[in-house]
Amino acid sequence: MLIGFFQVRPSCGGHILARTLLSPPSARHFSASLPRLVKKRMPPKKAAVEKKTLLGRPGNNLKIGIVGVPNVGKSSFFNALSETDLGKAANFPYATINPEEARIPVPDARFEWLCETYKPVTRVPAFLTCIDIAGLTAGASTGAGLGNAFLSHVRAVDGIFQMVRAFDDAEVIHVEGDVDPLRDMRIIQTELRLKDIEWVEKALENLKKTGRSLGSNSLADKARKEEIITVEKILKLLKEDGKDVRKGDWNNKEIDVVNGLMLLTAKPVTYLVNLSEKDYARKKNKWLAKIKGWIDENNPGDNLIPFSVALEERLAPMSPAEREEEQKAVGATSALGRITQAGYASLDLIRYFTCGPVEVRAWTIRKGTKAPQAAGVIHSDFENKFVCGEIMSYEDLKEHGSEAAVKAAGKLRQQGKPYEMIDGDIAYWKSGA
Repeated sequence: MLIGFFQVRPSCGGHILARTLLSPPSARHFSASLPRLVKKRMPPKKAAVEKKTLLGRPGNNLKIGIVGVPNVGKSSFFNALSETDLGKAANFPYATINPEEARIPVPDARFEWLCETYKPVTRVPAFLTCIDIAGLTAGASTGAGLGNAFLSHVRAVDGIFQMVRAFDDAEVIHVEGDVDPLRDMRIIQTELRLKDIEWVEKALENLKKTGRSLGSNSLADKARKEEIITVEKILKLLKEDGKDVRKGDWNNKEIDVVNGLMLLTAKPVTYLVNLSEKDYARKKNKWLAKIKGWIDENNPGDNLIPFSVALEERLAPMSPAEREEEQKAVGATSALGRITQAGYASLDLIRYFTCGPVEVRAWTIRKGTKAPQAAGVIHSDFENKFVCGEIMSYEDLKEHGSEAAVKAAGKLRQQGKPYEMIDGDIAYWKSGA
């Protein structure tokens, strides 16, 4: 080991020169006269937190489907939600064959405030695309009741509104003969899970066929082996553990495999419990506690929203003033706004705003979207020629009252390509020529 120190001496030109002299440890007369050198210990580096990949199809144009057994109120709910008569509501099974689609405005108090502030010529809120899917019955996974066609419609959406009937009405027949929400929920869960098992088994069989000749040296071969292990893990979760895929504990590599399989039970589910108008108004129903218990046991964490299709159908054609008066008289409010917001959030969708006197618009993006990709939602050139974004939060604008005041407070930020958008951001994009 060598010890270094500086010796300062005048040079012939009068300038001070410094050079390092090295001495072995045995030269104690040098080291004793030097101050002890203590190496400053650097704080340990923080481990980089891996960003969690989202389950589901990547993209912003995501759809949610209304799923349930026949005659539980799916099409009537779709008509009330979309303010249309597209849904084929009828008192017999399979009234709906081909799925109907509608874009539903997502209520947002922030958007309303921005419109009041900017008073734009045009206002465009965020939308949720909703699909009315035909009823599923026991045996759908093996083709019963046009089940294969209907399950393909479920596969084409990104999230599920599962409609559960919890009202008695002798005039509305039930395909199973009587009203039992827990049985209906088990039917839907079983059929979706059985179809997933069928698809996963086929995928595993194909992977193993091509995997017999795999070596262990190339990265591609290792990746294929890891894929086989993941698919086997998915199959075990479905068959042996009896769980939906979205309830599994997956790392990012595994999530990529899950997403590639497009499984039915990987889709987020929001349970909508259709009550009679009377039960909804009094917030009481003999099935509600049992339904919640079933969800907590089988799919903990999934959202549950009680509402009444009968009330929503009555309110739908009314003017805003009439609707408000009727809700006061009934003692219950419409749940459609809450349902729409829950469906939007279940798909991991957020929105940012562009504001001005010409237009205030909410742009839908997925959580984790970076600035260039968010700008690309408006136009691909904004992403390809991205320079930066001038961004302020909705909260800052509301607090300070104007863009100029936000800027003066130092809250208008220039963000580059790495910036991850936050729900409620207000953005102005700059792109190159």
